[in-house]
Amino acid sequence: MVIGAGQAGLSAGYHLMRRGYRPVAEASDGDLSCVILDGDDGPGGAWQHRWRSLRMATVNGIFDLPGLPKPPLDPQSPSSEAVPRYFADFERRFDLPILRPVRVRSVRRADDHPDGRLTIETDRDNWSADAVINATGTWTNPRRPSYPGQETFAGRQLHTADYVSAEEFYGQHVVMVGGGISAVQLLAEISAITTTSWFTRREPVWLDQEFQPETTGRAVIANVEADVRRGQPPRSIVSYTGLSRHSSFVRQAEANGALQRRPMFTAIEPEGVRLADGGFQPADVIIWATGFRPALDHLQPLGLINEIGGIAMDGTAVAADPRVHLIGHGPSQSTVGANRAGRAAVTGVDRLIRRRESRSPAHALQASVPGGGPARTS
Repeated sequence: MVIGAGQAGLSAGYHLMRRGYRPVAEASDGDLSCVILDGDDGPGGAWQHRWRSLRMATVNGIFDLPGLPKPPLDPQSPSSEAVPRYFADFERRFDLPILRPVRVRSVRRADDHPDGRLTIETDRDNWSADAVINATGTWTNPRRPSYPGQETFAGRQLHTADYVSAEEFYGQHVVMVGGGISAVQLLAEISAITTTSWFTRREPVWLDQEFQPETTGRAVIANVEADVRRGQPPRSIVSYTGLSRHSSFVRQAEANGALQRRPMFTAIEPEGVRLADGGFQPADVIIWATGFRPALDHLQPLGLINEIGGIAMDGTAVAADPRVHLIGHGPSQSTVGANRAGRAAVTGVDRLIRRRESRSPAHALQASVPGGGPARTS
C-alpha cells in the first residue's frame, strides 16, 4: 500500500505496476496487488495548495516523473495549476490505482510477528497489507512556533500554508518570520505593495551561485541521507542548501529593500513585536514562514520515533521495521529525491514480499468494511 499521491507516491505507484503488481480491485487470488490512498480531492499533491502567485519561474525546478517527461511549462503559469495538471496526466497514462479522498487515521501492527501484516485504518474502510510505503510529505503539518504573548496579538497571524496573495495586506506592516525560500518569496511579493520586517533565528547563508539540481542537489541529498541514517530529526532543506542570490525572487526582495534581516524578536505584544535590543516594531500581520514537519501522526501506533525525535532509516526503509518505507521524507523531499525514493522503496518492498511469498502465498491487499468481516478486495 502507498499512502499519498504526490511526486513520491506517484513514482512508487509507477514502479509497483512495472513490477507486475495488480490494482487491488482487479487482482485475483495469488496476485500481488497494490493501491494508493490519497487524502486530497484531486491530483497534484501539495502543489495544488500552493499560493496562486507562485509561478513555475520561481520554483526550484520539477523533475520528470518516471516514464513521462513533463511537457513544456509556461514560466508564468501558477505552479498550483501546472504541476497538478502534469500529475493528472501521469495518473491517467499509467492507470494508477488511486483512491481519493481517503484519509488514513492510523497504521498499526496486526500482531507481534515481525513478518505479520499491517492494519491501516481510514475514514472510509480498513485495510490489511504486507507493507506500507508512506508518501504523505509535510504540507498538512505546518510548523507553528509558540512565542511569549502570541495570544495577545491584535492583528492577524498566518502560516505559509494559509497564504493566498499579497494584496490582502495592502497598507499594513507585515512581519515575516523564517529564513527559508518561502519566506523570501513572500517577502518579494508583499514588499512590492507594503512595508515589511524580516526576522530569522539565524543569519541566512547566502550562496553566490545558482542552485544546480544535478550537482548541488545531489550533494545535499547525500548529506540529508547521512543524517536520517543516524536517526537525526529532519531539518529544513534550506539549512543544507543555503539561499541563492541569483534567484529572481531574491533579487526582487533585495530591490524592494526587504532583505534587511533582523534577529528574532523576544516577545509578541498586542500592537507588534518586542525586539532583541529592547526596541519595538509595530505590526499588523505576522506570517510564520517556519516550514513544515513530516506528516506522520498516523504512524504513531508503530512507535518509530526515537528519543531525539527522529526515525533511523536504512535507505527508504525504517530501520526498526522494514515493512514501512518513508518517501518524500528527509533526502527525498526534493523532486529528484522523491523519484528515486519511489523506485528504491518498491525494490525493498518487492524483495520483502516475494521472500514471504515463497513461504506463504497469500499476499493480496485486504479491506474490511465497517460493520462486516474482512473481505478480500482482489
